[in-house]
Amino acid sequence: MPMKRILVVDNEQYIQEVAKICLETVAGWKVETAGSGKEGIIKAETYQPDAILLDVMMPDMDGIATFEKLQANPLTKAIPVILLTAKIQASDRRRYAQIGMNGAIAKPFNPLELAQQVAAAVGWNLEN
Repeated sequence: MPMKRILVVDNEQYIQEVAKICLETVAGWKVETAGSGKEGIIKAETYQPDAILLDVMMPDMDGIATFEKLQANPLTKAIPVILLTAKIQASDRRRYAQIGMNGAIAKPFNPLELAQQVAAAVGWNLEN
């Protein structure tokens, strides 16, 4: 199976770094990062990741607005998106599923479980 490519979009540098290290180390995936929704959209177009981890709470363009722009773009519409969010309740999960999100992962996340959570959300088999 070819190496999976993940795009992590989060305005917090620390979250970007932890997610990148975890996903590269635990799953062997290649990870690209972006610090804003706008940068994330540009990188998604050019990098064409296999999945996007997207923070909900970001300045300027939040995760939901970013997701809507990704969905409206033919180049990025088919890329699975998983939200990273500090606020997640059953009603939020239902709403995210209704608008086409693949899943949501609560922050703070367990670094050792992140790859498995991403794989489960997009239906990948995580075997090293």
